[in-house]
Amino acid sequence: MKIAQEEWHRLATLTSADLRGRIFSIMREAALAINAAGSDDPGLLEVVPRLAELIERRPELHTFREAYSSLARSTGLWNYIDKEQADSVDALIAETVTVPELGGLTLHREQVGALNELLAGRNLILSAPTSFGKSLLIDALLASGRYRRVAVVLPTIALLDEFRRRIRRRFVGEFQIVMHPGDVATEGSVIFLGTQERLLNRTDLGKLDLTVVDEFYKLDPGRRDERSITLNAAVYRLLGRSRQFFFLGPNIDQVQIAGDGRWQFQFLHTRFSTVAVDTYDLRRVADKEDRLFEEIGEQANWPALVFVSSPDKANKLANKVQEGMAVSDGSADFAKWLRENVGPGWYLANAIENGFGVHHGRIPRAIASQTVRMFNEGSLPVLFCTSTLIEGVNTAAKTVLIYDKAINRSDYDFFTYSNIRGRAGRLGQHHVGQVFLFNDPPDHSIMEVSPTLFGEDADAPDDYVVHLDEQDTTSEVDERVDILKGRLGLDREGLRLASSVGIEVALALKNEVTLALNRGSRLAWAGYPQYEEIGAVVDVFSRVRRPNEFGVYTPKQLTFFISKLRQSRTMRQFLLEYDGNYSGEDAGHDNVFKFLRACEYGLPQLFSVVEMFARLAGLRADYSLFVRDLSRWFRAEVLKNLDEEGVPIQISERFYTGRDDRTALLSALTAAVVFQTDALTKFERGWVSSALDISDGVL
Repeated sequence: MKIAQEEWHRLATLTSADLRGRIFSIMREAALAINAAGSDDPGLLEVVPRLAELIERRPELHTFREAYSSLARSTGLWNYIDKEQADSVDALIAETVTVPELGGLTLHREQVGALNELLAGRNLILSAPTSFGKSLLIDALLASGRYRRVAVVLPTIALLDEFRRRIRRRFVGEFQIVMHPGDVATEGSVIFLGTQERLLNRTDLGKLDLTVVDEFYKLDPGRRDERSITLNAAVYRLLGRSRQFFFLGPNIDQVQIAGDGRWQFQFLHTRFSTVAVDTYDLRRVADKEDRLFEEIGEQANWPALVFVSSPDKANKLANKVQEGMAVSDGSADFAKWLRENVGPGWYLANAIENGFGVHHGRIPRAIASQTVRMFNEGSLPVLFCTSTLIEGVNTAAKTVLIYDKAINRSDYDFFTYSNIRGRAGRLGQHHVGQVFLFNDPPDHSIMEVSPTLFGEDADAPDDYVVHLDEQDTTSEVDERVDILKGRLGLDREGLRLASSVGIEVALALKNEVTLALNRGSRLAWAGYPQYEEIGAVVDVFSRVRRPNEFGVYTPKQLTFFISKLRQSRTMRQFLLEYDGNYSGEDAGHDNVFKFLRACEYGLPQLFSVVEMFARLAGLRADYSLFVRDLSRWFRAEVLKNLDEEGVPIQISERFYTGRDDRTALLSALTAAVVFQTDALTKFERGWVSSALDISDGVL
């Protein structure tokens, strides 16, 4: 069954009598289609959300709620059943699949099927559209009480925080959530929540009941994700400790595994979607930029995501559109805060003030989190984004405008296009989403995922095989590892550290350390280094890795930034001084945040590998204290952790006395919110309250 989107649009213009007649005909056609061909046809499935939108908008259709609920039941979209208006059978079905522990949420047919597989103890790999509600299945598993120690792998810290908030609200006090590197797990019910890098290095995992891997397609090295090897190594380690696993991802058709039968799982591939999507073809528009600005200026399209190819493109478009248009007057306080705490020269403040947000990998996490929150609330109606937002952060977008057809300089494939398109519409808010296409979509292709850990170890890269346990390796793999040990002069643990930067990069670093020592470079230091000693290490790895990977132009600038960050009394001071001295193009202003991200991961690993080879050469070198503090921006761990949880460090550092633990700092922040003290502005109180879920003085 297929009804053109133009026909649905026409229905909204009909008079009451004509509309009722046409809706009755559509429901009858749908019932006949279900009897003839079943309920899995995507064209049939989208009838339900489209009818839901019409019934909400047109009161004269309310008498159709019982028949509509029957259609929802027949298609398996049980979450659309109107329990109050449905007949007793349909209402009973909806009640049966409603989970009280999840706030009364109702599951649909495909969710129930997947959940039954998991509760039967089977491993499951689920491929489903973005609107399927995959994360709800994780919550349902936790609510079952069968899983007490769980590891959840997510690709970004933003997703970690989103997951943490949801679990904390739904399971108050039931699980200890271990998310930060310094967190210590207890013996009770624990959720180990982390990116692959964090979970790979944890030593307190113990035995696990369940391992969950979101966006599992990233296990395929063919996706050209530089973190793929680390992800495979982390998941390999977790599965060795876990009695069951659950992988989730969108739009995957096949999963390849080795023929040795080591990995057993059920693969569920479904096209089951809970929202409908209208697509508008703007490929032949003469001036695409003008048309883009015209569409995002239309309130009927809000909230709108604009997908572009790169951070620089997002920055430039947001900066340009705000010069001639404003779409909101509810974000001025956010803009004022950015000017006062990041710098008046940062372009984003002007864009925010006029209602345009930006989301990409260079935006600070707490600011990005607040931006998404305001987008979902409606005070930032338009969000320019790159693939960082597409990969999992939940938004309430009605419209997605796919302005570019590339990520950086490479055209995206059909899989990525489908994921971007899948962000349009949201169950319960926008039953019918909109997609505006400005370029030709890629040709349809089959998406096959071939995880390294599911393949033959003999074909796996060196950076992965060094993480394999010896009892799992073949003689061929052992021989490869022995060769690596000889080339690098390292034991297995040393090889694993070397793999954090790449085995080949580590080999080049070993050679550069030797050359640096011949030049008399100052690599023998411990504790807190002097400026020249930082520069000596930076000079070594800058001969192997380009400085622009870390948000700078030269090794000297990188050394200066690291030293300046360490010397600055507050993060606010560091950023304001940077802003005051910045003289480049607007689009590159936020490279300082790329530097700060590199301080968290990237630079610490390079310093550690250089230290390892310096010690191997006989030097008394110990960079561990410096590396630890660099990874948290030379700030107290609690400040860095709260920044990851959505409280910007510029706020929390005002409350930190130098001796506070997490409890004391949270108490101070809560008191400032609840008692409305002058320590926080009204805008900051709302920000902190939302980030920490403060309600009536309780965290």
